[in-house]
Amino acid sequence: QVQLVESGGGLVQAGGSLRLSCAASGRTFSRRTMGWFRQAPGKEREFVAGISWSGGITYYADSVKGRFTISRDNAKKTVDLQMDSLKLEDTAVYFCAARAANLGSIVPTALTAYDYWGQGTQVTVSS
Repeated sequence: QVQLVESGGGLVQAGGSLRLSCAASGRTFSRRTMGWFRQAPGKEREFVAGISWSGGITYYADSVKGRFTISRDNAKKTVDLQMDSLKLEDTAVYFCAARAANLGSIVPTALTAYDYWGQGTQVTVSS
């Protein structure tokens, strides 16, 4: 079983930066692909970024590529999302997600590929 707790959300002006962090429980964190998703009001939850168990493979949605950076620390059991050059359209609740353990280095973008979810943290970008 895995529990995920996000932190770091808040209100920021367009062009600014925020760093989200996800703390995981459990002994198998280092063997799980991790992802960040977001859900804006009235919209479906969408993939933002993902990282393989080793950190060697990362994948980003086109909308955030070049602005967001995902990273992980397996010793601390955390996965972070550095968000720079934030835009109004980045406003959403951001969720951390974990795949089942021992599924290799694939970084899927589908929600259904992830088995565990955090409660989410609100990010609001203002003009």
